[in-house]
Amino acid sequence: MESFLEEITEPVSPTGQYLNSSALCIYILGVLEFEIPIQDFQTMSLLHHVFLPINTRFSSIMIKDQNGEKKWKKVEVKLEEHINIPTFPTSKSSNPNYDEYLDDYMSKIALEHLPQHRPLWEIHIIKYPTSNASSTLIFKLHHALGDGYSLMGALLSCLQRVDNPSLPLTIPNSSQVMPQLSSIFNAKTIFKTLPSIFSLAFQTISDFGWSVLKSSLVEDDETPIRSCEEDINFRHVDISSISFSLDHMKEVKSILGVSLNDVIAGLIFFGLRLYMQEINLKSSKAESTALVLLNARNIKGYKSIKEMVDNTNNNGASWGNRFAFLHIPIPKLSETRFSNPLEFIFEAHKEITRKKNSLATPLTGMLLNMVKKLRGPEAAARYLHSTLRNSSTTISNIIGPIEQMALANHPVKGLYFMVVGPPESLTITIMSYMGKLRIAFGMEKGFINKEKMKSCMENSFEMIIVAARKISAKTQIKI
Repeated sequence: MESFLEEITEPVSPTGQYLNSSALCIYILGVLEFEIPIQDFQTMSLLHHVFLPINTRFSSIMIKDQNGEKKWKKVEVKLEEHINIPTFPTSKSSNPNYDEYLDDYMSKIALEHLPQHRPLWEIHIIKYPTSNASSTLIFKLHHALGDGYSLMGALLSCLQRVDNPSLPLTIPNSSQVMPQLSSIFNAKTIFKTLPSIFSLAFQTISDFGWSVLKSSLVEDDETPIRSCEEDINFRHVDISSISFSLDHMKEVKSILGVSLNDVIAGLIFFGLRLYMQEINLKSSKAESTALVLLNARNIKGYKSIKEMVDNTNNNGASWGNRFAFLHIPIPKLSETRFSNPLEFIFEAHKEITRKKNSLATPLTGMLLNMVKKLRGPEAAARYLHSTLRNSSTTISNIIGPIEQMALANHPVKGLYFMVVGPPESLTITIMSYMGKLRIAFGMEKGFINKEKMKSCMENSFEMIIVAARKISAKTQIKI
């Protein structure tokens, strides 16, 4: 059996190599909050019969072959090595919740590296109640296993709808589709679209050049959200989250005529500037950039695990790391923008739309591949490390189910994720679930004040809602 398993190998994707290198080691924490206490007697069975069969990478380790190429090698999994059930001290206060202990525990596991001699994942079963849940389950997975799209697809395959387990979970459609050039280079429309081609070329050159500079030479300013510490990826992080009504977000979207992503980005950008101004007045006008991650698959919604695994060589619903990032400047906070925070949404809409429609993103991917071919994957990983470190924050977004879901008859009350290990003081993730939008923050511990950050995001949300409703009221009066 042992010799048979050793023969089963597959290449590690270039991005997978970058994310598990001497320069970068990035993990994803997936957090499920349950309505009832966890009964862990089913854990081994669920992992063996449901989780491991999802993808061979969950039962593989990363090795180097005789040529120095990284490969996934299938091994026998000892499940007991991947299950952690912590014991917290008995609470001495009248409050029976263990929020502070859970926060400290998550900060601890976020810093720890998974052993490379066993498959790169583990779970943590938290049997203690918090203000958000009766019990909590944390999946820690190495980012080399797959991106948020892949891992969310894996998670959904383990869960069922609470109202009717026989029906599939409903995922809202997303339209994160990479721009196509085929319509521009059509013989019948070439003259009509000639100005568009020149505009596209100019945008591409400008955006690509700026992206290269930001990844190599030009750093963001030091601010209350960017400490500029060299060893930031070895520092503790505070992980905190806040929830907003998705219906309220959609209300703003409808009033302004922009996308939901534009509203969310504008809310976050305004909230960040409010926080920066509260800590240091001058920093509200500092040069700050956000790396906004996009799903680079030419699809809408999630596909089945079988479709993902079977399409690894296509441009469709493939398993793995298929993401791209956009350098988006965080608008500076002026008196005008403070009095009209909707400008942050319009600015986010303008920048994200323009950069998604240029070809800078695929060109950046080609540059990274060229660095890998000429100087090796470690050099490409260092370039990616520099890209992350020179920015102020990374923002990533995953769409979750509309209906409530359950794991082994344990209803899931809340759901969010966090990316840990990037060389930044602040990482932001966004997750929708059951009509709520959960925004989570991974913050450098002792540097960013998590309570003030949450308060500034709440203020941003309230000010944007008020401003949008004023526009709606004026429109209705005119009608």
